[in-house]
Amino acid sequence: MPSSGPYDLILADPPWQYAQDQVQGTVLNHYPPMPIADICALGVPAATDARLFLWATAPLLPEALAVIEAWGFTYKTCAVWDKQREGVGYWWRGQHELLLTAVKGNASPPAPELRRSSVWQCRRGPHSAKPWAVRDYLVAAFPDATRRLEMFARYEGELFPPEGWDVWGNQSGAAA
Repeated sequence: MPSSGPYDLILADPPWQYAQDQVQGTVLNHYPPMPIADICALGVPAATDARLFLWATAPLLPEALAVIEAWGFTYKTCAVWDKQREGVGYWWRGQHELLLTAVKGNASPPAPELRRSSVWQCRRGPHSAKPWAVRDYLVAAFPDATRRLEMFARYEGELFPPEGWDVWGNQSGAAA
């Protein structure tokens, strides 16, 4: 982990492990997943007052909520990323991901004039890549959050690193 924490804004996209891992589009084709217990056990370097934005898929929503609790945060709400094209799935062909919002301590929401719609409409790119617009919004919406960490960052083929962020992950281009 980067050593410049504790962080007051954390964006995380864990390598979720699915029960069905032998299907088209499996994460195993892209990166090694982690068991939920291992994700929960991570020592997240959060400040006393911190905000967490955790990417989660619909099938693993209960596990994502458990991660929030294990990391010492309290769930508040979520946004939805409409990827504008169907993916894979067993019940539904997933076209969205959730961005769960959680806080620790006395972290406040964005100022009223900086609040935006909870639906992000951005066409999906390479496997697991998240829209840069979300990261840019978090910087603008929380100008007081100057210690920022992106956990499980994935920047294959992109410019690295994003300005003002520490990053951690085996696909981040940084030493983990």
